[in-house]
Amino acid sequence: MKHCSLLVFLFSLAAFVVAGRAADKHMLAIPGKVLYQNKFDEALGKPWKAAKGKWEVVDGVMRGSELEADKHGAVNRLQQKFSDFVIELEIKLEGARITTLSVNAVKDHMARIMISSNRVIVRRDDNDHDGPDKAVVFAVFPTKLKPGVWHKVRLEMVGDVMLGQVGELVAWGSDPLFNTPKVNPGLTVSGQSVDFRNFVIREAKLNPKWEQVKKGLPKPGEKVASAKKGKKPKKK
Repeated sequence: MKHCSLLVFLFSLAAFVVAGRAADKHMLAIPGKVLYQNKFDEALGKPWKAAKGKWEVVDGVMRGSELEADKHGAVNRLQQKFSDFVIELEIKLEGARITTLSVNAVKDHMARIMISSNRVIVRRDDNDHDGPDKAVVFAVFPTKLKPGVWHKVRLEMVGDVMLGQVGELVAWGSDPLFNTPKVNPGLTVSGQSVDFRNFVIREAKLNPKWEQVKKGLPKPGEKVASAKKGKKPKKK
């Protein structure tokens, strides 16, 4: 009987180790020391700056909600500058149409992960609004994210490459803009509400096995084309 119990324990331990290794798998970046960390269990003050919307602690986590009077999605940004980094946090959809984790360039937008209940988009942003520059979409993943359930989100930026991950969905892309300073990483909410927790930014250096890792990931733009092909034609 003791022998059987020992076997069960050893198998459980092995499964735990394997699962841990899978969860800790390095992608684009090797994370380093923590640059900023916040559990989001208390009201946000400096260095955060809320430009729009309502930001409050509900049941021990941060909730962002769009206000109809703003006529704009809720926005809250960390007023700091970074070079290469890894951002991780968890989100829970509570009625919002869409939420984003984004980072700006010095003068305009840079990149973001856009998340809704049925779609995840990883893209390089339009960097001059009304000018000639246009957003570049690296991937569009049709998905079904359950409301009221926590989902892990990860944004990695090293050199001229970004990688976005939501759960098991992963996409990457590169652009010279990413070589410039990254400022004011932030959260946006369009619609009702999104809950956020466990926000952390770490230093990052390039994973020496990145070239090998990216062979197992969709090429930039590949998932955009497949998403379009999957759309049903409109009825006339």
